[in-house]
Amino acid sequence: MTQGNFLFPQITSLPGQTGISQTDRQVRKQEGVPGEFEPIFDRALESVGQPPDLSQIRAPLKFSAHASQRLKDRKISLDSLTMAKISDAVNKAEAKGIEDTLVLTQDAALIVNVRNRTVITALDRSSANGNVFTNIDGAVVV
Repeated sequence: MTQGNFLFPQITSLPGQTGISQTDRQVRKQEGVPGEFEPIFDRALESVGQPPDLSQIRAPLKFSAHASQRLKDRKISLDSLTMAKISDAVNKAEAKGIEDTLVLTQDAALIVNVRNRTVITALDRSSANGNVFTNIDGAVVV
């Protein structure tokens, strides 16, 4: 019996129970008859569907301390749309087997370690003009 949000333990049944006694459950189990839980659990599993393909789930981008400081010093702000584009660029670089990539956005140039999904350094786009980028094996323009 419930009163408010409290359950009183001396009451043996809850709303929604079918009233099968413990003895009946033991007999059913010995005879191989499924209990109450199994069909409900099976229906719940069917309604959920297939588990997600974990190979498609990728970690979010991280920023090294150096890259974070460069973004702050150079007053580069990356909005959520730009971050999504950068993440997509890293996914494309990963698909091509690139280890370290240059990602060029409208406002910034970022060097990203693809395997760790970590932005290593960043500079504003105007400062990037005329620079030579080394230790990269690909570039993606977004």
